[in-house]
Amino acid sequence: EMMTFFILAVFLIASSLLVIFNQNPVHSAVSLVATLFIMAVLFLTLQAPMVAVLQIFVYAGAIMVLFLFVIMLFNPGRAEKGRRFWRGLGFIGAALLALELIALFLPLRGQNNASVGPQVGEDFGSPKMLAESLFTDFVLPFEIASILLLVALIGAVVLAKREP
Repeated sequence: EMMTFFILAVFLIASSLLVIFNQNPVHSAVSLVATLFIMAVLFLTLQAPMVAVLQIFVYAGAIMVLFLFVIMLFNPGRAEKGRRFWRGLGFIGAALLALELIALFLPLRGQNNASVGPQVGEDFGSPKMLAESLFTDFVLPFEIASILLLVALIGAVVLAKREP
């Protein structure tokens, strides 16, 4: 089980790095799709098949199609000014994230390593648990997100239909 996790983690990190370091935005988007699929496999290893299916349908399917439409709309062949500044800022952010992850995984001195993580119930990741959580505890954020996505979709259509 641990070996499977580490193999998936290596593939996940590699595909995530491809998202960052690809020069072509379309290739970066395809690498992001691979990253999202590997995340879905990790959800399957956590016995959360519903979350894995939603990861594939929502993120790898719908959201990535939207990203590709936006990439094509903005003409990726056009050179950007100030690209070095943003790349340097990205490297700084990546270095800070790496330091944070190293600090997270290194055991602290004097800390008792016998602590166990949070316990989850039998129905963790099931459609029933997901639906109960979504439509009871998170109904307002769910509706706000749906309205926000609708407004973004209308805005994208208006911008695409605009006459030059």
